[in-house]
This record gives sequence, C-alpha cells and structure tokens, in this order.
Amino acid sequence: MNRFRIILAALVAAYLLPLSYVAFRQGNQEFLLYAGAMVAMIAGVFALDRRVRFSNTVLIALALWGLAHMCGGVIPIQTPEGGGVLYAWRPIDSLPRYDQVVHAYGFFVATLASAECVSAAVSPGRPLRVGSGLAIGFALMGMGLGSVNEIIEFVATLVLPKTGVGGYTNTGWDLVSNAVGALTGAALLRLRASLPARAGSAV
Repeated sequence: MNRFRIILAALVAAYLLPLSYVAFRQGNQEFLLYAGAMVAMIAGVFALDRRVRFSNTVLIALALWGLAHMCGGVIPIQTPEGGGVLYAWRPIDSLPRYDQVVHAYGFFVATLASAECVSAAVSPGRPLRVGSGLAIGFALMGMGLGSVNEIIEFVATLVLPKTGVGGYTNTGWDLVSNAVGALTGAALLRLRASLPARAGSAV
C-alpha cells in the first residue's frame, strides 16, 4: 500500500474502533453486527484495490460512507417519539431521513466503485468509453449491492432480539434510496462519457 492508502486505513480505524466501542457500551448488538460486516467489506475493498487500484476519490468516498453509517447507528438524538439514533433524524417532515440520505450516497459511491472494477477488468490500462448500455449496467450493479445491504439488515432481524431495521415500508424506502444513488452515479458516469485508464490488472 502507498502512503495515501495507509493514512486512509488509519483514519477508517480511527472512527470504526471508537464507534464500535460506543455500540458495545450501549448494548447495541445490531451495530456490532454491522461493524463486523463493515470489517469484511473493508477487507474486500482492499483486496479489490490490489487489482483495480481504485481512484483516491472513490476510496475517500467509501471511507466517508463508513463514517456516516457508523455515526448513524450509535449517535443518540431526541425524536418526537422519544429517544433514537441519528439514522432516525429528519430535519423537516417533508425531507428524507438521515438513513435514506446515507443509503442514496452509499450506493452512488458503490456504483462508481463498480464502474472502476469493470474498467480494470475489460479495459486494463486503457480508458473505458461509457455508453448508455454500460451506464445502465453500472446502475444495476449499484442496486444489486444495495440489495445485499438489505439482506444483511434482514439477517439482523433474524438473529437479534431487537433491531432498528423497521418494517416493510422502511425496506422499501431503503431500496428506493439505493436506486436513486445508483442511478445518479450511473448518470454521472454517462455524462463523463469515459472512465480514465485504471493502472490495475483485470479482476
């Protein structure tokens, strides 16, 4: 790993470990489970990065997503219904909740990361032209990753006695938010028209 990646890994550890400890002190089993899932995902990102050489922008955006996710689950706030966590925060009734914004942002970033993986696989060392068909494929990849997130949340409801996952309506809004993020990422990639050459090898 180069210096940038070492510093970024240290910064991720600097929020993941303390926030996981906060979740432990709160007895927040749900977010301890998610923290474990995050560790697995971070390991996956670094394994992919050895091949893909993700752009610094995508790596920073992924790190910020992790921070937003962990803060959302452990920072306490007051809601009209009583106590809650940041994920339940809605500044105005007509605006999305923090949870939905993080979902949209996260799968926007996941779509960009997926595009860089595809670029390394099919066009290593050369720019990749992004047409409408490929942009749609990137959007579907982002939404597919979003569905994996919902499966993790579903597993949490099965193995833990109490979670803040919510019901069917919450899952529906999560999927909508994931789709908004993925489609926005794909639209951005289409507007750029091409992806810079990735220095890595095919995945």
